Amino acid sequence: MMNSTLFILMAPQQGQGGGIMSFLPLILIVVVFYFFMMRPQLKKQKEQKKYIENLKKGDKILTIGGIYGKIVEVKEDGTLIMEVEDGTKMKIAKTAVSSEGSVGLQNT
Repeated sequence: MMNSTLFILMAPQQGQGGGIMSFLPLILIVVVFYFFMMRPQLKKQKEQKKYIENLKKGDKILTIGGIYGKIVEVKEDGTLIMEVEDGTKMKIAKTAVSSEGSVGLQNT
């Protein structure tokens, strides 16, 4: 029994030469995840932030809640006053403005 254990311990181990090759599929998954998931999301967040920073009086907006309106006043505390169709004014946070509807609002 002792001799067979000794042979098992002394047997040459194979497959240790390709260290980087074993990590290649994982590296490829991370790269694909970055380019198809993270990068577009980061770009979209950057565009949203730029859009919100450039809001000014008179701009037509759509809130994330689906309310269309026109900016009456932009305040320094991160809020704005918007007027809806019937003349009602609402105070909303700038972060509640959606850039998704900004394209369709130009002609309304």
